[in-house]
Amino acid sequence: MARRTRSRFPRLIAVLHLPPLPGSPGAFGEDPAHVIQEAGMRAVREAQALEKLGFEGLILENFGDTPFYKSTVPPETVAALSVIASAVREAVGLPLGINVLRNDARAAIAVAAVSGADFVRVNVLSGVAATDQGMIEGEAATWMRELQRLGVAHRVSVLGDVLVKHARTLSQDRVDLAIEEVALRAGATGVILTGETTGRTIDESRVAEASACAKHLGVPIFAGSGATPETLPFLLEHLTGVIVGSAIRQGGKAGAPLDLNRCKKFLLAAKVALSPKKSRKVKKKTQKKSSSSASRRK
Repeated sequence: MARRTRSRFPRLIAVLHLPPLPGSPGAFGEDPAHVIQEAGMRAVREAQALEKLGFEGLILENFGDTPFYKSTVPPETVAALSVIASAVREAVGLPLGINVLRNDARAAIAVAAVSGADFVRVNVLSGVAATDQGMIEGEAATWMRELQRLGVAHRVSVLGDVLVKHARTLSQDRVDLAIEEVALRAGATGVILTGETTGRTIDESRVAEASACAKHLGVPIFAGSGATPETLPFLLEHLTGVIVGSAIRQGGKAGAPLDLNRCKKFLLAAKVALSPKKSRKVKKKTQKKSSSSASRRK
């Protein structure tokens, strides 16, 4: 494989929600080889469809492995993700990220290293969070050194969540300070802001505050939940990009099969939101001119 360096993060990242993998309750009693084959074929099909539609990046995650291990998944999960990630990497040319739920960053880095993936997502990179899996502590010191040990720090970036969903962060309440800690002290390349749970929207005032902080620090920032055709204009105005899973699946349900019509609607809304600023300025200027003319007539 050719040596690659980190590239700019994509703005529209779609999540590949894998079905239950070998070892998880949802795959109990099934042949592991068959499970991996079926999950891999689904992931490749979805990845190819998403690339063709116009999404700019992907994140692969073991979404179907509920209930999740807190911080260390078993070997069969790492093996399964490595096989599937490699298949997706070969099938599409989009930047690929790895997220090993709930918070096994070491496994995510290993999968990214062997599959050629471009970045990892870590839900709790630093600090302490009370989650639905129990107390989770970030281990940035270990994980950043792991990137160096495996020789992939030059090409595998790290996206770290701040005030992550499905949790209450105990080490920091302020979003601006949380961003500073994740980006500056823990070493994340970019940060992710989420609502309270999967699919939930993020409070607009928090988005604005987080956006101002990230811009000041020069750190890419993404919405990690609540991205819909309706919320995209505001999110893409303030943030680097969005990570979407639920909104592009059947019924808007995380883990459900991909819904091509929902994908198209989402991308159309994104295209409008990302339209050149010049055209928006012309529109505002026209509106201002019309308003002035109306005032003179009065």
